[in-house]
Amino acid sequence: MKLGVYNAILHDRPLPEAIAVVAELGLTGLELNSGGFLPATHIPTLAEILESDAARDDFLGLFEGTGVEIAGLNCNGNPLHPQPVIGDAHAADVRRSIQLAARLGHDRVVTMSGLPGGEPGATRVNWAVNAWNSAALDMLDYQWDIAAPFWREIDRFAAEHGVKVALELHPQNLVFNSADVHKLIELTGATHVGVELDASHLFWQQMDPVAVVRHLGELVFHAAAKDVRVNPEWASINGVLDNSFRRLSADEERTNLGGDEWANEWPKQAAWDFVALGRGHDTIFWTEFLRALREVDPGMWVNIEHEDVSLGRIEGLEVAAGVLLDAHARLGGDA
Repeated sequence: MKLGVYNAILHDRPLPEAIAVVAELGLTGLELNSGGFLPATHIPTLAEILESDAARDDFLGLFEGTGVEIAGLNCNGNPLHPQPVIGDAHAADVRRSIQLAARLGHDRVVTMSGLPGGEPGATRVNWAVNAWNSAALDMLDYQWDIAAPFWREIDRFAAEHGVKVALELHPQNLVFNSADVHKLIELTGATHVGVELDASHLFWQQMDPVAVVRHLGELVFHAAAKDVRVNPEWASINGVLDNSFRRLSADEERTNLGGDEWANEWPKQAAWDFVALGRGHDTIFWTEFLRALREVDPGMWVNIEHEDVSLGRIEGLEVAAGVLLDAHARLGGDA
């Protein structure tokens, strides 16, 4: 397996310093944000790279001799958002990321399937959590009618560039579980759209990431190493679909998601939290996770995504890297 870091947590420093952090952790790859919800902070010459061989070579030169390579591009966002200022922009980022990957000699782009509005004329997304009523199924039919042609076109575009697009199975997206993956492939005939297996979003849905990897098989193109801790005290009374988020005001630090949409503050009494590897599931689990991924593709990238707010940027990466490297060693791997 190939082990790396998703770079969002290192956006506070320039690319050479981020590369040095990854090398010091004993890892060998850096997954670079290339648009979507977050800017391409570590690819400031992105437009030039698409046009200029010299700009491309200068950028790739930053990795030479470091022991660290590019471990995929990430443009997680909502390319199906009904507001063009978000949806069209994120869709353009997906296409541009595919072109960029090909220019850089890489073949993996991570994003999300997206989520449309629930009916014509909608300006907000609408996620059917539990479609027990006929109106919800009508809405899903409408959303799939939007999603299928978009992803059919992206699949062909990716194939033309020799790139595979890996969709994170993230709730509040149309594709967030195995059944949805199969439906997308059936509707589009996709050969270059598959899955980024981020275990964290499967844990709180009560899915087994190892079973999902083995079920989806070759549809798994890429992986993220991020853990979740379920907090029984609050999950037992509020469940895992708790909506106790707080809206952040304009004078507070907050993350823009496109247009006038912003990330909210996480619940204080959360049913579950993102945590560093090992704080939700032990090394034995992560060993089996890597084993399942290796059965699909021995050369797959597995990149740490750090969102444990109780740990600092480097501290959290160190904790996660220790668990991931230990799990890898138990497989007899040499990172």
